[in-house]
Amino acid sequence: MTIRIRAAVFLALILGGTAGLGVYTFVYARGYSYLTNDPTACANCHVMQDYYSGWMKSAHHAVATCNDCHTPHDLVGKYTTKALNGVSHSLAFTFGPIPDTIIIKGRSERVTEGACRSCHGALTEAIDGPHSQQDISCIRCHADVGHSAASLVSGSVISTSSAK
Repeated sequence: MTIRIRAAVFLALILGGTAGLGVYTFVYARGYSYLTNDPTACANCHVMQDYYSGWMKSAHHAVATCNDCHTPHDLVGKYTTKALNGVSHSLAFTFGPIPDTIIIKGRSERVTEGACRSCHGALTEAIDGPHSQQDISCIRCHADVGHSAASLVSGSVISTSSAK
């Protein structure tokens, strides 16, 4: 075989193997469920069980799903956020130990804060008024509103040790 044919075969094997592994993982890990608004998809990973249980008991259970608070409200933003988070979570769970703690990162925190302000606009504007010179955050003070399993504080660690 020539070098070109060997390179083509090697490339086909690598691409085929990667695609096959991706499809298998997507099916095995129920990745397709993340394309829906079904909150049970968020509980596919054991580390999220406490959050899901907390949401089931929260006041938000009747009016909001995970996507309502954790993804932007426009179609492109929603699926961009889902894709970025999905890749990040997949890498973390595939190549690293499954964490017992969750740290909300800057982008996710901004999305969640924006969702609070979108749904509770009049209230947040009234609160912001007298505090306009301060950097205030809904989730800093109301961390357990959506799911009482743990708090979502800017850049802080969220304990899920009871999820073990």
